[in-house]
This record gives sequence, C-alpha cells and structure tokens, in this order.
Amino acid sequence: MHLALLMANTDESDFARAHPRDSEKFETLIHLVRPGWTVQSFSVKDGVFPEDISVFDGVMITGSPASVHDPDPWVADLLALIRRIVAARQPLFGACFGHQAIALALGGQVGPNPGGWVFGRTETALTEPAPWMDPLPPQTGLYAAHVEQVTALPAGARILTASSECPVGGFAIGDHVYTTQYHPEMTRAFIAALIDHLANDKPAEVITRARASLAQPANTQPFAESIARFFEQAKTQG
Repeated sequence: MHLALLMANTDESDFARAHPRDSEKFETLIHLVRPGWTVQSFSVKDGVFPEDISVFDGVMITGSPASVHDPDPWVADLLALIRRIVAARQPLFGACFGHQAIALALGGQVGPNPGGWVFGRTETALTEPAPWMDPLPPQTGLYAAHVEQVTALPAGARILTASSECPVGGFAIGDHVYTTQYHPEMTRAFIAALIDHLANDKPAEVITRARASLAQPANTQPFAESIARFFEQAKTQG
C-alpha cells in the first residue's frame, strides 16, 4: 500500500524542529501495524501538492495549528483537492485539521469548541463504528489539541465517535472517507512536551487538566490498525 500524506502543520518553531515532524509521526503510526507500507509526504502548507494524487492507494491529511477558515491560498487549494479525491472515491483519512478540512470542503461547518481548548488525552465513545473500527474499545482514548471542531456534518456523513465536549469526534462517508478530531500520531512523550511548551500560552486549568489526563495511555496501536483496515477495505471495495 502506497499512501500520500498531505502535511498541513504550519508550526516551524524551535519546538517543532526539535521533535519528529508529522511525516515521521504518521509513517511511524502506520508502520506500527503495516511495516511494509510506504508513505510519501507533501508539504501542502508550503504549496507542495502531488502532481497526480490518483497514483496513490490512499491519502491522509494531518493536523495543524492553522484554521480551516484561514485565507491562505494553500488552504483553498487543499479544500479543492479534497473535493476531487472524494469525487473519485479515493480512500481519504483526516486527523484534527484534516478532519475539519474534509468536513468544510464537502459542505459541513467548523466552529469554536463551546468549552474552549481540548488538550491532552481525551476519550471518545464509539457511536456507530464502521467495520474497520473493530480493533477499538468502546471508549477510545486519544490525544487532543484543538479549539475548533466540526459543528455540522457534510451531506452523507455519519458520526463514528462522540463525546460531550466534541459531538463529532469522527465521521465516515461511505467506505472511502474516515476522520477523527484527534491525534493518533502523537506519542505520550510528544504531547507531554507540547503541554509544557504551551503552558504559558493556555489557561492554567487547561494545562492542569491536560497533564493529569496523561496518567492513562492512549489507544494508539488499535487506532493505527483501524486506519490500516480502512485503507484495505476501501481498496477491496474499489
């Protein structure tokens, strides 16, 4: 399986440069469960897009501190590419910013979290899980770092996971779109470092809650397996 990774992460700070980039994070995530797969990265936030997206077996879109509402040309170009990918029924997975971008591109809505920042480890309940989500527990723990969320689904989408703080924790369209508001690619070490890095920039209660949340592990490997099964079943369907 050969996947394209569309990197939307605009963080070029010293902190970001001291840690694995999203290209490495997602490749590591996939290789936890499918070590033979290849992942080719494109820095779409720098305007670098695949010349021919159709040559890939599937596409992934990363998170980003950018907003899907930002006026930057690359955001509009990404939304247009998402529409072409979905129209072609090419398998597409999106995490956090990617999840929101897919929703917005297809006619959904994205707005502020009513409760403000969701940061650290959080749990989302499987509400109407797709068959490829069988490896996941009913309450799936993943790392989060978001202040916006999907507030209205695009046409044809169904909610896969939800929580009180994020009613659209993830959604699917048919068997060719799979999303999550969360960050399956993040490790505990990285999210702990990110919490420390942002400690002076976020409300004290957000940081305290985020640090306390790390007492429990995330369901990283089961979620990686769900992504792999998503691409496998989509390829079979195709």
